[in-house]
This record gives sequence, C-alpha cells and structure tokens, in this order.
Amino acid sequence: MNPADYDAWYDTPRGRWIGETEFRLASRLLNARPGASLLDVGCGTGWFTRRFARQGLQATGLDSSPEWLAYARAHSDPAIRWVEGNAQALPFSDAHFDHVLSIAALCFADDEQKAVAEIVRVARRSFVIGWLNRSSLLYRDKGKSGGSGAYHGARWHTAREVLSMFSDIPAHRLTVRSAIFLPSGTRWAAVLEQGMPNAMRWGGMLLVYGEKA
Repeated sequence: MNPADYDAWYDTPRGRWIGETEFRLASRLLNARPGASLLDVGCGTGWFTRRFARQGLQATGLDSSPEWLAYARAHSDPAIRWVEGNAQALPFSDAHFDHVLSIAALCFADDEQKAVAEIVRVARRSFVIGWLNRSSLLYRDKGKSGGSGAYHGARWHTAREVLSMFSDIPAHRLTVRSAIFLPSGTRWAAVLEQGMPNAMRWGGMLLVYGEKA
C-alpha cells in the first residue's frame, strides 16, 4: 500500500470512525497539555501526529520509510518535525520528550520489546503504545493467515503478551485499554462503540498507558 492510499483510508467513513476513536482514547490516556512535546514512533503518513499537533502539542513524527515521511512532511504544518529513524534505536537522548506515542507500529518491528524499552527511555512523563489485539473480532476479520490489506505481516497480541514486554523496563502504572470492538464500520457499530467500556480487553486496538518510573 502506498502512503497516499493509506492516508485516504482515514477519509472514508470507516477509517474516520476508527481513527478518531483510537485518537480520542490515546489522547484521554496521555492527557497532555498544550505546549508539551510528543514523539510519534512509527508515524507513517503522520495522521496521528497531525491530530495531536492540532491539540497544541510540539509534535515529532519518526518513521523508517523516507517515502512515507516525505508524504507526511508534504501534508502537514511546517511546525511538525519529521525524523527518519529506527524504533529499536531512537535517535534521541533519555527523557527527551514529555510524551511518546506509537499506534500499531511496533507489530512490524523486528524486536518489539527493544522498541518498547526505547520508547520508555526517551519519555519523560508518559507513553501510550497501541497493539493489534489477537482476542478481537478485528483479528478474525483481518488478521488470520498473515493478515490482509494494511494488516498484512503484522503481529497480533493478547493483553497478557503486551504487558509481558514491560518486564525489566522502568515503567509503572501500566494500564490496558481497548477500542474498536465492532470493526464493521456500520453506523450501528459506531453508535454501540460509544457505550462499550474501554477497560474490556477485546477491542481491535489494545492501548497500554504507562509512566516513566
């Protein structure tokens, strides 16, 4: 999939609903104040990076693909910084950003636990990391047999598995939340989503919030 097609998906009714639902949950968990610095690891086209920048955060997007970063740079505010880099060796000093975000990106990394350690290392206050949930209806629809579409090649995890990645990492107050319980994209799915408690662990997206210890 090319970056233009990927970003255009967020303009479809289903893409807009899923993207905004995930953004609202991540934003609520981070509770970042305007002016705070934020790093988006595996930012891709920068959809989430741009959304957080609109909240007044000093946003930086990092990705390993020059092509996708070029698209992100061409379709964003000049105030957003874009950096080419590897999630498993982030080119920043310790505690460089107030908050760090990563949405459905580490599932493509060679060493997810190393990427988790790097995210915690460069965070000063808190972080939110999103994983694709193997205990979800989305997995049954898009994740089996190697995955389809944008999910092709992604690894899917349970809540227990993602929490195990934080062993021996200086993070505390770990909290698991999920979203996208009914991934069909219908109007009724969007309505029902609003009444589902995020504490349930079978939404298509698992988000782990934590603070720097």
